[in-house]
Amino acid sequence: MTDLERGSVTAEFAVALPAVVLVLACSVAGMGAAGQQLRLQDAAALAARTLARGGDPEAVAERLAPGADVSRTADGDLACVTLTAPAATLPLTVTARSCALDGGR
Repeated sequence: MTDLERGSVTAEFAVALPAVVLVLACSVAGMGAAGQQLRLQDAAALAARTLARGGDPEAVAERLAPGADVSRTADGDLACVTLTAPAATLPLTVTARSCALDGGR
């Protein structure tokens, strides 16, 4: 190794390290948003079943997805609930909608 090559590995590592950290940070943030989407979808499903049985979907949604906006709709024989919340890790809005067969009210 000549004197001109000395330190080249360190310089290359210093250039590549920020890119690796950025990719890792984006991956972790994306996984967090995906996890929140799954939690919101589960909460919407349970809230829709609760609404179809005549219960309070807002209470269910507040317990399972605190801070989520709750919207109720009726679609024929279906009782539907839509939950919307900002993603915790990314500047995105996460939305989940679920419907359940209405209890015949």
